[in-house]
Amino acid sequence: MKTKNLNFLFAFIAVLLFCFSCFCISRMNQINNQLIICRNHILEFKENMLRLKNKSENNRQNLVQILNQMKHEVPQKGKSSGNLFEKKVSTLSENEILSNRFEVLKFFFPHLRTARKIYPNIAISKEKAGVSFALGITTINRKNHTYLKQTLTSVLSRMTPKEKKDSVVIVSVADTDEGYLNFVVDMVKTKFKRQVQSGSLEVISIPTFFYPSILLEKKPSEDPVSWQIKQLLDFCILMLYAQPKATYYLQLEDDIIAKNMYFTEMRDFVNNLTSKDWLYVQFSVLGFIGKLFRSKDLIDFVHFFLMFYKVKPIDMLLDDIFLVKVCNWGEPLKKCIKRKKEVQIQYEPSLFQHVGIQSSFPGRNQYLKVRSWNGTLVT
Repeated sequence: MKTKNLNFLFAFIAVLLFCFSCFCISRMNQINNQLIICRNHILEFKENMLRLKNKSENNRQNLVQILNQMKHEVPQKGKSSGNLFEKKVSTLSENEILSNRFEVLKFFFPHLRTARKIYPNIAISKEKAGVSFALGITTINRKNHTYLKQTLTSVLSRMTPKEKKDSVVIVSVADTDEGYLNFVVDMVKTKFKRQVQSGSLEVISIPTFFYPSILLEKKPSEDPVSWQIKQLLDFCILMLYAQPKATYYLQLEDDIIAKNMYFTEMRDFVNNLTSKDWLYVQFSVLGFIGKLFRSKDLIDFVHFFLMFYKVKPIDMLLDDIFLVKVCNWGEPLKKCIKRKKEVQIQYEPSLFQHVGIQSSFPGRNQYLKVRSWNGTLVT
């Protein structure tokens, strides 16, 4: 009887072990199947990521191709003068094709894509080109404060006759108030007759349609970001206009004065630079004042500024373009910054002083000065 019960117990245990083994095998198969499914999902995810990466790379290459195509769109050479010059839009016939540097604006500002012709309005111009230096000055209406006459007097009077022949000063009126444009034109024609007649001084204005509607709807005094974006766009438009006129482009503002013999110092310094790898030369430490570029590089600078026009002011983007163009992938930042002086050349002492107190931003006073100016300390 005992043996029979013991055999029954062993049989029962054997059945339990068999059932448990079957259960374990079944669970292991399920887990294995889940692992296979999971692995397949991971492989599928990796394939999707690879496809997205390839698509992104293709898009990047297409963008680079488009930008390069825009970069190489240059105006036709004028046979009569032998100098590179773009005709005024007002003189073009409807069937004439214009290779226009300003077409790049359509890429960044969709509202311009329906415009037939994108070009500043020409108020005063003798179509001077083929010079060594173009000096660009943007100006807006500061209501009861104006420094433009003082700035132009300083910039023009401190050139020699030979230097005036080899340069062109361009004033860009970046204000939607037509009354201010008329004021600037009348002042320039009255106070600077000889420079106007010789073609050394030009006045252009930026049409309202250039600006996105958001910049026109918001008052700059209520929206500093809109003011910052408009300022960047104003500078870019002036750069694009000046680009074919000269070998070098110098950015100034409408509330500065120039040091005596500034043009001679600037010309001699640039002509004696031994390195060909510089990005720009700083003839002033303040903001965007006194920054000199090679005209052939201006299109690249404009492209970069427009890509990040919502992110930072234009003077801060100058440092960023240094990091992008000069620093190598994976290179320590400190090591890269050591090369900064080689590509961002600082001329000392500053050739230009900021004199405006009433800022172009409404309601703001600006007391920024170059502390070392003409050998004296400015307090």
